[in-house]
Amino acid sequence: MSDASTGKVVVNRVMSLDGFIAGRGHAMDWIFEYLTADAVPEVMAATGAMLIGRGTYDVAKGMADQDTAYDGGAQFVLTHNPPEEPDPAVTFLTCGLEEAVATARSAAGDKNLEILGADVAAQCLQRGLVDEILVYVLPVLLGDGVRFSPPSLDRVDLEPLSNTQSGAVTVLRFRVRKQARPSNG
Repeated sequence: MSDASTGKVVVNRVMSLDGFIAGRGHAMDWIFEYLTADAVPEVMAATGAMLIGRGTYDVAKGMADQDTAYDGGAQFVLTHNPPEEPDPAVTFLTCGLEEAVATARSAAGDKNLEILGADVAAQCLQRGLVDEILVYVLPVLLGDGVRFSPPSLDRVDLEPLSNTQSGAVTVLRFRVRKQARPSNG
């Protein structure tokens, strides 16, 4: 958890009303029908770095032709297998989760570290590394895809901080109240 002199570690998620953060085949194009980076300038201003899972990075890279620019500071991708061709805009980390979070938090300075990616976010929540969860609920039902959290995630208690409406998007912010304990399995 962060102290008062540093930013927070924030899981940042866009979600369909039926609980999916990506559609079938990891499709995320539906998000940009409702939400673009310029729609959330306060989040962008508060973000100093992003820690992204490899799967999310690969999907976003495949969508590079869309207006998906999300300038949240330094970008770190946690992966077991960095790509053969380096990406000058990204630092690939092959270390453990705690070290990756510490590295990205250091780069964020006194701003927030945004956690993007289902697997990385679940691992961070499981290990008690998250301060807040920010969720943009979009008015769409996907029916199938990548769920907000995997079934392996233990209970995490949250304290509601705010809920606002921005056009068709409902924005929910929660503080992680009771840190999850690592599972034994």
